[in-house]
Order: sequence, then structure tokens, then C-alpha cells
Amino acid sequence: MLSLKTLKWGVFSLSTLPLLYMLVGFILDSLGANPVESLMHQSGQAALYFLMLTLMVSPCRKIFKLPALIHLRRMLGLFSYVYACTHFSIYIVLEQWFDLGLILEDIQERPFITIGVINLILLTPLAITSTDAMRARLQTSWLRLHKLIYLISILAIIHFWWSAKADLLMPFISASVLAFLLAYRFYSHLQMRKLWKITQNTPVD
Repeated sequence: MLSLKTLKWGVFSLSTLPLLYMLVGFILDSLGANPVESLMHQSGQAALYFLMLTLMVSPCRKIFKLPALIHLRRMLGLFSYVYACTHFSIYIVLEQWFDLGLILEDIQERPFITIGVINLILLTPLAITSTDAMRARLQTSWLRLHKLIYLISILAIIHFWWSAKADLLMPFISASVLAFLLAYRFYSHLQMRKLWKITQNTPVD
């Protein structure tokens, strides 16, 4: 049986592989004819997939009875933020070369970029408040804030779908997975409300 510390380090190491892959590809010039576009695509997909993995933690913990998975949720969420920041940084530095005028024009005229920027803004407070200290400080406000993850995930799918050119297979698969996760979450919420009503109506001896 793996210890929790070993599990965390294993997941952390695996989570850095997309970043290392992009870095090695950039250094070795093996990213194809358009390396910037390749880096944008890879970092954006990594951000989305880690976001989906974050949402998968609770269902997998309940379905497969693996309570230790809950200790990985924060790490996976932070990696999603890291890759989202990497994605945006590549766009600013390598795509637009810090040209603020072009960046603002893109944000105004290209809807998928507008959604991407909004998503990064929404994701930032979740990353900042991810510590135990911030959770204890914010209490119930923390729970309300972190429910933004559902809106962020929907916007991320829209961003991915609109940015895709011809191949919509991966956006479709991602949207299907998200639909399942949100449906499962809604079903679990209904079951909890039903159970709560039953306990409230149970007569006390």
C-alpha cells in the first residue's frame, strides 16, 4: 500500500511531464512547422485536462471508495492553473511579443480569446485561496467561491471548441466527459437533499 506522501510525489512528478515535454520539444526544435502554435495547443490542453481531473476526484473517490484521492484535488487544480498561466504566457510572449495593442485587439475581436482571458481571471482567486489557511479564514465564502470551478470548466470547453480549427474530436470528447461529471454532481446533490429531507422527517423516539 502506497503512503499518501509517496502518492502525492508520484502524481506531482507525472503532472510535470507535459511541461517537460514542451520544454524539451522547444529546446530540440521538434515541435513542427509552427512551434508556437504547438506549444499553445499543448499547454491549453494540459490546463483543460488537469481541470477535468480535478473534477473527477470526488466522483472517483465515492465510486471506487478511495478516500485518499481527496488529498490530490488541490494539487491537480493548481497544476491546471500553472498550465493555464503557461498557455497565456506563451500567447503574450511568443505569439504577440508583448504587443499590448494586438493583445487587446485580439481580446475584443476573437471570442475564444476573450473567454480564455476571463477563465484565467476566474481561476486566479481559486488558486490564491487554495491553502488550508485561506479555507479556514473564508469558511462558507470559500465554498461559494470554489463553486466557480463548474463555470470555469464550461467556459474552458467553449474556449477549446471555438479555438479548434477542423478536428473537433477532442473538444467533443472533453465536452462529453464534462457533461457526465456535471450530471453526476447534480445527481449526488439531489440524493443528498433527499437523504436530508428523510432524516428531517424521521420522528424522534
